[in-house]
Amino acid sequence: MINDCLKDIDVIVLAGGKGTRVASVLKNRPKILAPLGKRLYIDLLINWLEHYGTKRIIFSLGFLSEQITSHLGSIKSKSTEFKIVVEDHPMGTAGAISNVRGQIITDPILVINGDSFVNADLCTFLNLHLSQDNKASIICTSVKDVSRYGSVKVSPDGKVISFNEKTNVSGQGYISSGVYLFNRSIIDDISNAGASLEKDYLSNQDSETIGAMVGDFEFLDIGTPETLSKAPVILGPFFK
Repeated sequence: MINDCLKDIDVIVLAGGKGTRVASVLKNRPKILAPLGKRLYIDLLINWLEHYGTKRIIFSLGFLSEQITSHLGSIKSKSTEFKIVVEDHPMGTAGAISNVRGQIITDPILVINGDSFVNADLCTFLNLHLSQDNKASIICTSVKDVSRYGSVKVSPDGKVISFNEKTNVSGQGYISSGVYLFNRSIIDDISNAGASLEKDYLSNQDSETIGAMVGDFEFLDIGTPETLSKAPVILGPFFK
């Protein structure tokens, strides 16, 4: 059953990276077009967003953008409008958001990384963002080893205290799932902060302004051959 909570929310999909760690497996194919059986990863993302009523997706593209543009052109969606913005040079996550801001028409805006997936309820996430009056909100999931990702420290009342970069410190903790809600009023601030969304913007904000929805959500980052190989098993049910 479709919940239409995102029907009035623009979604920005960040998919401009080169995917160097997984290039040997994808062989001149962008990460978001990674094959999962007979389907592509991008199809999962679109299906997942449409489950929540998404009507408008803005794709921020860079590396091998023509392949992604061609695939999107082949999708016959009656309910979702695709907007495509291509970087003329690598701009980082904050730079990519800045590059598409002319296409943004809603408030707030949902932003997701195009190379990861988290099985969390987006309607619950939106309700949390609005009820807490946050400028920005992040879905954070618990993992057994934070060393690969970097960790996020969250207060008991659901506010982000700090972002910690990848270190040699391992162990269980919360990480950013790469799914964000931003009020439109801070898009210019993000644009002026620098290249990295987390390092240059979010890490420098007052902790009271950034909320976190935390949980033990199923999470997948398809950025390495090992994790990509697990994708069909983990994500297969979402194609049914």
